[in-house]
Amino acid sequence: MPIANIRGVNLNYEVLGTHGPWMALSPGGRRALELVRPLGQRMAEAGYRVLVHDRRNCGLHELLSRHNALPAVLGGGSSGCRLSLTVALKYPRAVRALLLWRVTGGPFAAQRLTENYYDQYIRAARAGGMAAVCELDHFKERVAARPANRATLMAMDANAFIAAMERWRDQFQSGAELPVIGASERDLGSIRVPTCIIPGNDKTHGHAIAEAAHRMIPGSELFDLFPGDLDVDLVPPEDWADKEAAMAAVFTDFLRRRAQLLAA
Repeated sequence: MPIANIRGVNLNYEVLGTHGPWMALSPGGRRALELVRPLGQRMAEAGYRVLVHDRRNCGLHELLSRHNALPAVLGGGSSGCRLSLTVALKYPRAVRALLLWRVTGGPFAAQRLTENYYDQYIRAARAGGMAAVCELDHFKERVAARPANRATLMAMDANAFIAAMERWRDQFQSGAELPVIGASERDLGSIRVPTCIIPGNDKTHGHAIAEAAHRMIPGSELFDLFPGDLDVDLVPPEDWADKEAAMAAVFTDFLRRRAQLLAA
């Protein structure tokens, strides 16, 4: 698997397909590219060159630049959706279209994800230093996958780790009242590229959030693949696997109808 070093960070990535317009698809959470590879493969078969990467919330614009792949279609689910929106807002000329699914927003999602992304690690570091952090599921998995990661983590100063987590947490929480975490109504209204939205179906990625984004992004289209929200905090993204063919069909048709934007 290719690895790109971007500002000192190693990003695992793959390019699916050999011709056609460029596209980048991003998984949610801190998940690896395997989560979006099947959908990416379907889009590659539809005639796109699709870049998938382990989502570390950094370096996507630079990674695409190195492949001379800008402007590109960007897509992602959950935090991959937020990443795609962030790139579109920060680098509007780098994005041809947005494919967004499982849009995240609202107080419940902000509170749940704050705990998942930050607070549990802050508590662990305060109670037992970096050794305790290494024992939490996420970092334990990272150490199991690459044993050298433990030495890297243990070399960190626990207070500096806590300070970074608190800074990121505070920034994340500031988006709790926004229509979509990380994007205000004004931000969403500034998006001028074709945008396709597929709502999620749980309390973290509810229909109401996707519908609000649809109202606020000019000219966006909403395609609902689920009848409503389940009364669960989170539907695992793996449970969407049987919808990948339908998602690919929606996205392919959406982009086909806007082919003039992808011809360059």
